[in-house]
Amino acid sequence: MSARLTQQVLATFSADGALAKAIKGFSLRLVQQQMAEAVSQSISSSQNLVVEAGTGVGKTFAYLIPALLSHKQIIVSTGSKNLQEQLFYKDLPALLLMLGLSPKVALLKGRNNYLCQYLMDKELSGASSMDSKILDDLLRINQWAGQTTDGDLGGLAAVSESSQALPLVSSAKETCIGQRCEHYDVCFTRKARNRAMDAQIIVVNHHLFLADKIIKETGFAELLPDPDVVIFDEAHLLPDIAVTYFGQQCSTRVIADLLQQFADIYRTELRDAKQIELLSARCLTLLNDWQQALFEKGETDWRRMLSNKALSTLSWSLLKELTTLKSVLQGHVGRSDNLDDALEKLDAQTAKLELFFLCENNQAAYSIDYGHRYLMLRIAPIDVAKECKKLFDEKVAWIFTSATLQINQDLSLFTKQLGIGNCNQLLLQSPFDYANNALFCVPRHLASVSNHSTILPQFVDVCVQAIEAAQGRTFILLTSHRMLNQVAVALQRRVSYPLLVQGQANKQSLLKKYRQLGNAVLLGTGAFWEGVDVRGKLLSCVIIDKLPFVSPEDNLYRARSESVAREGKDPFTEISLPQAVISLNQGVGRLIRDEKDKGVLILCDNRIVHRPYGQAFLNSLPPMARTRELNNAVKFLQQIK
Repeated sequence: MSARLTQQVLATFSADGALAKAIKGFSLRLVQQQMAEAVSQSISSSQNLVVEAGTGVGKTFAYLIPALLSHKQIIVSTGSKNLQEQLFYKDLPALLLMLGLSPKVALLKGRNNYLCQYLMDKELSGASSMDSKILDDLLRINQWAGQTTDGDLGGLAAVSESSQALPLVSSAKETCIGQRCEHYDVCFTRKARNRAMDAQIIVVNHHLFLADKIIKETGFAELLPDPDVVIFDEAHLLPDIAVTYFGQQCSTRVIADLLQQFADIYRTELRDAKQIELLSARCLTLLNDWQQALFEKGETDWRRMLSNKALSTLSWSLLKELTTLKSVLQGHVGRSDNLDDALEKLDAQTAKLELFFLCENNQAAYSIDYGHRYLMLRIAPIDVAKECKKLFDEKVAWIFTSATLQINQDLSLFTKQLGIGNCNQLLLQSPFDYANNALFCVPRHLASVSNHSTILPQFVDVCVQAIEAAQGRTFILLTSHRMLNQVAVALQRRVSYPLLVQGQANKQSLLKKYRQLGNAVLLGTGAFWEGVDVRGKLLSCVIIDKLPFVSPEDNLYRARSESVAREGKDPFTEISLPQAVISLNQGVGRLIRDEKDKGVLILCDNRIVHRPYGQAFLNSLPPMARTRELNNAVKFLQQIK
């Protein structure tokens, strides 16, 4: 099959192939053809493949065409919902039309993206005591529910994506009652999963894929079939996402909701079991006291908190009361389906809580994420390679691709992080003319990035000059929210072009407004460093404040650093530097998105020039022309018409 599939794929990309006939002005990209050939061989021989494909290679078609022509069952996993939807709603339909194929394709998202009819009914039954705005949104959702065929909340336009009504009615493992639900036969989540099991091409995202392989959610059969091939796009995100799924998470909101549920069960079903209500209320009080103590400390590293005797006492008191409540509930098993279901969930949550309190795993980081009212407790393994090795079934062809996988033209860091053994590797440079179309500027005479009081005004001065030269049309990518806010305030006084600042609206709304205005300046942190595609003259300049090294105070980084140091290795070169190189490449990748694009990248961090490790960054960046003179960058921008 290997030779036959490869021949079919190459014919599709040829001068008189299906793409040339369907796409006006189609021109063959040798690097795209190389990638498509490598993917074909990987699919045919069930060999693993790792491909870095620079911006403009056209990797989506390079893996989708072999996937479709192979007629094998293939899962395509993406790092973001945006790419997931682009593949399913745009790229796949276009290719199916060009190739004259009609296989079953399915889009499957995480369950919280689907409407739960059971929760919808439950919320509407309590509408009389509900906030009027939430009720209004619920009624809009209910009206939409009668019209939608898939229940995907992403297709709901009548309600804001930040509406407080959405979490109340989105499907969740914690609230699912499985076959006891009267909506079981028409359940949107269940129907989406059934479609996926029967499809040739299934489009998912990394979170869902790992949830299926690792957690094996209860309440339904397996989410995904056992495929012949798995293709990971945006594969650079996999190591960090895998940390979440090979670790443990415990939400105090889930525990609080369960405790409230037991109180409700007493009031509506088990009026002779007053002890359930009393113990639930006591547990809820202790939970709130424990959370309040943590909020007052504000510390994110649980290990640092262990020496606090008062907090330790409060922690174990909470666990003791939860255990007592479980014992009492055990005596009522069989009297209420709702109680039986909630007790099982409480048992799982208290087991996670105890594991967190014990803090016994030296190969994990224990951290606390602070929400508005609740906490997320996380246990994150410092190395997921061993776990990932078990994930990659030898009978399946595993294909990993991204625009940013290499460090110093080497893919071994990525393969080591995921425990990928034997695999073919391919580095494909972008076909874009970076040397003539892009200029990389590191301005001279800037203060050290650690000297915040001096570098801030200097950075703002650079931004003002570049923005004026580019007539807006600029992304300013910052490495901290503190810098974001300070730069935004300073620029408001000095720039006449529209300023769009992360936090003013959601990411997609800001990008939409940026495109509509045509002369705006967008300021953002991590969320805008990747997954953003603005083509043409709308984006002429990208300015980055400094090299994006992870904070040394990050809990997971600190745990990994200690582990690497115990092995006699250097945490900076092993962890910090590679992560920063990948992150910088993602930010740089926002600038040139099309072969006709022109632009300037300005990095206000002299360390890339003055420090020995700077060469690792330079070797990994696209081959742009370089300058140390800001005036040269200004002139380049002024010439972009």
